Parts: sequence; structure tokens; C-alpha cells
Amino acid sequence: MENLIIHATEYTPHIAFDVEKNILEIKGYSYPENAMAFYAPMFDWLHGYFSRLKSQADILLNIEIIYFNSSSSKVLLDLFDLLNEQTLNKGIQSTVNWIYEEEDEDMLEFGQEFQEDFPSITFHFVKKHSE
Repeated sequence: MENLIIHATEYTPHIAFDVEKNILEIKGYSYPENAMAFYAPMFDWLHGYFSRLKSQADILLNIEIIYFNSSSSKVLLDLFDLLNEQTLNKGIQSTVNWIYEEEDEDMLEFGQEFQEDFPSITFHFVKKHSE
């Protein structure tokens, strides 16, 4: 299976999944006009990936979103729900590095809310220091 790469735009994040390392990265802004349409290829790819993946794998998700709108928030919920389902059904261990700017308390709180909703996923909060 080939790696997933979706290039960033002004309104959408860079998305990359390294199949060899089982690392998914989402980085940038996320406020597309139609979030479900934008993220559909990622979900299609992930469903194919998980159907081929053997149990007991470890998935690392690095999320460094600077800003996201409400429809992107729903997409993130769907993504965490998919990871949670894989954890419960296949024993896949999912770890999320929620990367946020030092002064962006709102983004930290969003990550903490996702953590509360999905206790089977391990969350690490990584504070990026401003330069």
C-alpha cells in the first residue's frame, strides 16, 4: 500500500501517512468549504489501510492544527472514533501527539476535550514554543 499524501492549501492541512512507520500527520489550517469532501480521501485510504493491518499494531497520529472550523472538528471526532473502533476491535494502540502553540490555550482545551471523549486513545500534549 502506498503512503497517503494530501498537500496543504491556504484552507486545508497537509496530511501524510507513512505506511512503514504507521505515522499519520495532519498539520496546518483546516477550514475547507466542505470538510467532509476534503477529508473523504483520507478516510477512504484509512479504511483500506485498517482492513489490511494486522492486529496489535501501534499508530501514531501527530496533529498540529493551527485553526479548525466546526465542520473540521466533526471530522476530527470521526477520525478519533475510527481509531477508537480499531483499538476496541483489533487491539491497535493509537497515540495522538496534540501539538499546539504555547500561547494557544484554546487549542490545548480542544485536545483535552477529545481526550475525554476517547479514553482508549493515548494523548500527549506537546507545547510548541514561539520563536
